[in-house]
Amino acid sequence: MTQSKKIMIVDDDNFLLDMYALKFSESGYEVIPSSGSEDALSKLREGLSPDIMLLDIVMPKMDGFELMKVINKEKLASGSVKIVLSNRGQPADIETGNTLGASGYVVKASATPSEVVKKVKDIYSAVKK
Repeated sequence: MTQSKKIMIVDDDNFLLDMYALKFSESGYEVIPSSGSEDALSKLREGLSPDIMLLDIVMPKMDGFELMKVINKEKLASGSVKIVLSNRGQPADIETGNTLGASGYVVKASATPSEVVKKVKDIYSAVKK
């Protein structure tokens, strides 16, 4: 049996965090939920290096783009595949995500939770070929 992939889901919306955590764990992932950027940063600074990081953009205090800047600057979780999961899907947002090192961008509103899991699997497979 292959080892399950660790996925860190960063979202300040606890309902969405729980829902995506459930969907990914049902699909065989080891889920590390983070209820915002500060929580995610403290886990990463303690040495956590998930296979995949799913990052929301719109969060209080520090948004997902700022979080990615700090992760890059501090060279945290360098082997992680970073994927943006946001309701903001404007081309400028997607471009910013790509510039900061996101391997993919999924718009929450245009994908069911099951589709999000599939898209994340597809992005991860494409990156780790």
